[in-house]
Amino acid sequence: MGSIEELFRQYNQELIHFLIYLGVKKEEAEDLVQEVFIRVLKTKCLFKGESSERTWIYTIAKNLAIDHFRKQKSSYSFDSEIPIHIKDEQALPEEIALQKEQLVWINHLLKCCTSDQKKVIYYRYLKEMSIVETALNLGWSESKVKTTQHRALKLLKRSLVSSRKMDGILREAQKVGNEEMKT
Repeated sequence: MGSIEELFRQYNQELIHFLIYLGVKKEEAEDLVQEVFIRVLKTKCLFKGESSERTWIYTIAKNLAIDHFRKQKSSYSFDSEIPIHIKDEQALPEEIALQKEQLVWINHLLKCCTSDQKKVIYYRYLKEMSIVETALNLGWSESKVKTTQHRALKLLKRSLVSSRKMDGILREAQKVGNEEMKT
């Protein structure tokens, strides 16, 4: 296991984004990340290596978020949108605009998913965790993760096809409208 400083550098921003995604306000997320690393420091000797450091740290963050929501008497929810963060700060303005547009579009598609499906999509595809790591983070069986992922992807595919059909219909209607205006 790396030093606490190395872990902090490696996971600090990632955990802030994760907590914001869970619905924690930015300032509170920053405070909770500090608490995550205090707990990591206090319990480092208890870490047995049965999971990756990342899974262990994310589990601590998730549990702190749940405690945070309980204290506020709010409900723990994955119903918020994916925070829009652009990694490449040297990107051209057009690239940044396209990335933001794509993330807005992804958030729109995810609205058809259940809370559990959003959780799986978040861990598997945005955080690039394995099925095992996702199962550990969520406290689920691997088969539940696989089933939920399968259903989410099937639902997203239907939503995507439907969205593309609607886009085609709108474009066709716009063409007809433009042709009518010419005459």
